Amino acid sequence: MTFQLLKSHGDALLVFQTIFVVAPSFILYGYNLSGLGGLVNLSTWASTFSEIDTVFTTGATKTHDTTIQGVVVACFTLGAIVGSFSCTFFGDTFGRKKLMFSGALFTLIGTILQASSFSLAQLILGRIILGNGVGQLSATVPVWQSECSKPGSRGKHVIMDGVFMTVGYFLESWINLGFYFTSGTTEWRAPIAISAFFSLVILASVFSFPESPRWLVRMNRIDEARSALSRYKGEDEQSDAVAAELSAIEAACEDFQTQKASLGEMFTMGEEKLAYRFGLCMLLQFFQQMCGSNLVSVYSTIIYQENLGLSSITARTLSGGMLTFKLLSCSVAFWSIDRLGRRACFMISGAGMGSCMVALAVATSFKDNYGASIAAAFFLFLFCFFTPIGFLGANFLYCTEVAPLRLRSSMSSISTANHWIWNFVVNMVTPIAIRTIGWKYYLVSACIGAIIPVVVFFYFPETKGRTLEELDIMFKQVPSIREIVKVSQQQRIIYDDYEIPNGKSGIEMKEDIDDSEK
Repeated sequence: MTFQLLKSHGDALLVFQTIFVVAPSFILYGYNLSGLGGLVNLSTWASTFSEIDTVFTTGATKTHDTTIQGVVVACFTLGAIVGSFSCTFFGDTFGRKKLMFSGALFTLIGTILQASSFSLAQLILGRIILGNGVGQLSATVPVWQSECSKPGSRGKHVIMDGVFMTVGYFLESWINLGFYFTSGTTEWRAPIAISAFFSLVILASVFSFPESPRWLVRMNRIDEARSALSRYKGEDEQSDAVAAELSAIEAACEDFQTQKASLGEMFTMGEEKLAYRFGLCMLLQFFQQMCGSNLVSVYSTIIYQENLGLSSITARTLSGGMLTFKLLSCSVAFWSIDRLGRRACFMISGAGMGSCMVALAVATSFKDNYGASIAAAFFLFLFCFFTPIGFLGANFLYCTEVAPLRLRSSMSSISTANHWIWNFVVNMVTPIAIRTIGWKYYLVSACIGAIIPVVVFFYFPETKGRTLEELDIMFKQVPSIREIVKVSQQQRIIYDDYEIPNGKSGIEMKEDIDDSEK
């Protein structure tokens, strides 16, 4: 298999990239993010970790243990914040492949520590190390994908991140249910340990792939970049297609080839409008977490059990069915992301999720009402239909598209860290909120979902079908934010063979062909 990876090129190479690196990376994300949510109510778990026992305790003691339990679960997120933010400093120094190897190694160590835990301290340490690795993978893999993919299929390629994230949720839910019927601590140790398999797949395969050609150009390793670009495009190294794209990448790099990128630039506008582009990344990751997506995926079992009053087995079965439906719904995102575009997907997804959260709040406000419970379950399933359309992979994709090459790793890393910060907030607040304010908690997500279409409509430019270099030029050449949004939908940027002062091929903005023919 390693030999096949070394010889593959074009679409076959991208398929192998998806199978051996992208899939296990984001399965690890989904599996471990939701992993403890279905285990903390087990009696063997409560007996092993009595400090976070919410099974055999009541009253003030249970409230206290619930808070500590939230902190322990959220330690994974704290580790992910550190891991993703560290890529800001190491992403352009060591390259994409080394960081992905490092992330996979951290996830393996963290998994081993968790699965073998007999004390709360060891469990917490394992959660932090595991989170660190997942944070590195979630910040680096989408950048590597977007820098290696073809413009016309980049959306589908990177949207697979969300698909595999959902596969992780799906596997975790059904594996937890399966081991629920075993005895002893096996019912929680085995589900945790299983994720080590995906870490091993990444460790064994990642160095068989070419490095990002754009990172290689930035490091001035032009021959290696040409070879990598040739393999990813499936073209001969001397072909015109490879030469044209390599020249465009070099042109995009030329302004900062001799300068070290400064993080402070991201907070300034200037010609490149970096503060605006950074703001888009940060806002999108905030939306992804606070619209309710993580709440439903991680705490669905608790919602069914404590909000709807269902039995443990029924709650786990419904949770597994819901996440299976969410996995199937990812096909809608795969179809729409490069057809409808990023903006339409974000707006449809946000409006749908917001509406479902309003309905869920209303349904769960009725206690001991069978009809309301059925309605609540229905809207949870419907929510899982809308989520993948715009906020289960597309958010990572968009951040890598709007960022310039010299700051792509930094912007992606910091915005991903922001994603994990809000994830931490949700993990900390959700168990307490569900047990205290109940249905009112869902109104927060409903409000966030409602404003997503408005903000996207006015401030988010379209990025589908364009190379990363074309997008960079669009942000530079168009003078205002409102014009950028307008131009992104009415014009396209194309490469032209014309001479500019340094003698290299340039990039020129032209009117859309359809408009020019009128």
